[in-house]
Amino acid sequence: MLPHDMGVLFEQASARGRTTTIHLDRPFDIAPETGLRHDVTALAELVRAASGWWVAAGARPGGRVAILKDDHWDVDLLACAAIRAGAVPAKLSPHLSAETASALLKRLEPDVLVTSPRVLGRGVAEGVDLASFARTTVSTAPAPGTVSLDELRGSAPPEPQRRDDDAPLIITHSSGTTGVPKLVVHSTRTIIGNLARFEALPTPVVGLRRDDVVATASGYAHGRTFSWTAATIAAAPAEIVVLTSQDPDRVDPLLREHPPTVFEGLPSAFVRFKPLTARLANPFRRVRLFISTYDAVHPPTLRAYLRASGRKHPVWLDGWGQTETGPLTFRLHHRSSVQRRRARAHPAGRPVPVKTRLRVVDPATFHPVRPGEAGLVLARTRALCLDYLGETERYAAKKRGQWWNTGDLAIRGRDGSVHLVDREVDCVAEGSCLATEDTLEERLPHALECVLLARAEHPPLPVVVTADGTLSEHAWRHACHGLPEMADPVALTWDDVPRTGTGKVRRLALLDRLTGSTDTYGTGRWT
Repeated sequence: MLPHDMGVLFEQASARGRTTTIHLDRPFDIAPETGLRHDVTALAELVRAASGWWVAAGARPGGRVAILKDDHWDVDLLACAAIRAGAVPAKLSPHLSAETASALLKRLEPDVLVTSPRVLGRGVAEGVDLASFARTTVSTAPAPGTVSLDELRGSAPPEPQRRDDDAPLIITHSSGTTGVPKLVVHSTRTIIGNLARFEALPTPVVGLRRDDVVATASGYAHGRTFSWTAATIAAAPAEIVVLTSQDPDRVDPLLREHPPTVFEGLPSAFVRFKPLTARLANPFRRVRLFISTYDAVHPPTLRAYLRASGRKHPVWLDGWGQTETGPLTFRLHHRSSVQRRRARAHPAGRPVPVKTRLRVVDPATFHPVRPGEAGLVLARTRALCLDYLGETERYAAKKRGQWWNTGDLAIRGRDGSVHLVDREVDCVAEGSCLATEDTLEERLPHALECVLLARAEHPPLPVVVTADGTLSEHAWRHACHGLPEMADPVALTWDDVPRTGTGKVRRLALLDRLTGSTDTYGTGRWT
């Protein structure tokens, strides 16, 4: 059963006798002395104690508090603690530039900011005092101009505070691939009642089981892990494995010790961990269900993991959605469904049943287009966020009655399936960047990633990410044969590519770096 109040999520799970064991790849930043192994009762005590820290630092019921620290699952524990204290937490990615983080903190006007010396130090290096944007700034370790977390330990925790289901519960932010992220405000009804509760249902194949070992390699500052936390703790699997590193050699020992049966990861994590699938005793041999969110995962990666599983019929659950809406479509992949084939667009599956309705319309007239034609995707869902904090006009501009403008282009099949073409801002005059990337990755098996950057009045620019940043002319000639016209490719290493906190390529920033321009073919009206 999914608790309705995230402030007491772990306390209620503990009271019900849940026995889930949690394994970490590094200790929590907010409680390093507690080590790498936890149970639900220990986490309940940690959240309860942390609610006292928030109050002692000056958090007020209904006030906003910001969490901008090194990436770890304790970001969600701090969010639950803030909710318990009656405050509205805002989770901010530590991968944001100091300039972007300061812009979001200005909008938030937080009572309290919880951060870390590393994040503060990077801000100083970029000429920004991040500690100046809150009335009180708390650091996980001593840092100039802050209150050390150790000074707050032992503060009396408050009684759990309740709030209306439609009041702001949590603030997360969009990925920021096209600029400063939006601050997305969700309520209990939207993110818990309509997202986490749906996910917690005992659905065949994709539902969690009591004997599962659930591993996640996510971006813990984003909205996905908040609803994941609610659904997973409620489902009470046998074990949870939390990964913060994308270094395959660092995560391999923990995954081997606790081989998962369910594995969820960022698309970038799946790419980085892919070499593990080829090892003799690969850590994915027991996985029955892979789950990917945030961005497209290309077919060669799907095949590698499905082959790595020793299960007879492993499944890959691929979801497409947005921070504002949660998942909008889903698709189940199995070994035979990801065989090599050319497609006009990237298949995203079908609308989530009961929860989601979709329309595909002409971007100029907003009239429905016929099946098989590309158009702008409008979504209708009860999980739609409440607002963009500080940008209500921008939020209103993306709504048409009860329909939400996703800003994505797609093709709707006659059977109701959805095939993604591109983000409108990233589209090309003809064809699909996503579909071309699928084909390039099929033909360049040594590539870690292929990115096609659309440009105004120029052929799109292909970027091929390889381990050493090189690409042979012969390999490229083979890869681009029969594809739409492209410029000469640029080969880069993984670290050469600007990315968001969830590993998405910041396409406009990369385009600007390579060409000196951010002019794209799309209008960017609905970013």
